[in-house]
Amino acid sequence: MSPPEDESASPATGPPDRQTLQLLERQLASDSRIAETEFDPDSYEPRLLHATLDAERYPDSIAIARLDIRWFTTDDFSIHYIENHDAAGTDTWECRWDRHPNTHNARLHFHRPPDAEKITDLSLSSLHPLDVYSTVLTAIEQRIETLWSTQ
Repeated sequence: MSPPEDESASPATGPPDRQTLQLLERQLASDSRIAETEFDPDSYEPRLLHATLDAERYPDSIAIARLDIRWFTTDDFSIHYIENHDAAGTDTWECRWDRHPNTHNARLHFHRPPDAEKITDLSLSSLHPLDVYSTVLTAIEQRIETLWSTQ
């Protein structure tokens, strides 16, 4: 269980949390909504976890959708959801759940879609990685339903 959010916590994100990234990779790999996962640079020293969502769940207007996940030993994180509406990746819809020190908002905040430019403070009932994972995947499921309903 993560400690309550403390604005006086570490002023830096700290190093990547390999155990949490590996936990999230196992969760994603067993999720039917996910087609593929990959660590960057590799599984021995993961700093970033990429997850490609199953294209069959999306309307044809979406070329690819993915999650990029960073998790740090300080329980800071960045989970970036990106849809590419063209193969070149120039037409995107994206948002991001972040917890990290910054000067623009509270440590825990959300970069709103469609371009992740507007930022609002965020409140989550738990900062446990699996609870954050559940929040993000629920939001993605709702996004997919919205995409289909507007087709």
